[in-house]
Amino acid sequence: MATITANDLKRRGISSITAILEQDTEVTISVHGKNQYVVVDIEHYRYLRECELEAALLEAKKDREAGRITDKTVADHIASLKNG
Repeated sequence: MATITANDLKRRGISSITAILEQDTEVTISVHGKNQYVVVDIEHYRYLRECELEAALLEAKKDREAGRITDKTVADHIASLKNG
């Protein structure tokens, strides 16, 4: 993953990010010598978001299969919370 400094970004603008994204999928921006931000193009972001949502769905399915999720109405859920 390529890194640019915040000063480079200030001087050269978005073209500094664009040039790197033509070669790589991610750009790290460092501020005062510390990596603080990551920039990706929108297609890569959508891919990462889809992966994240798929992982959440698989986790929810596993929770349901393990019995950690139950089907209740809101009223039933509130009643169970009150009854402890």
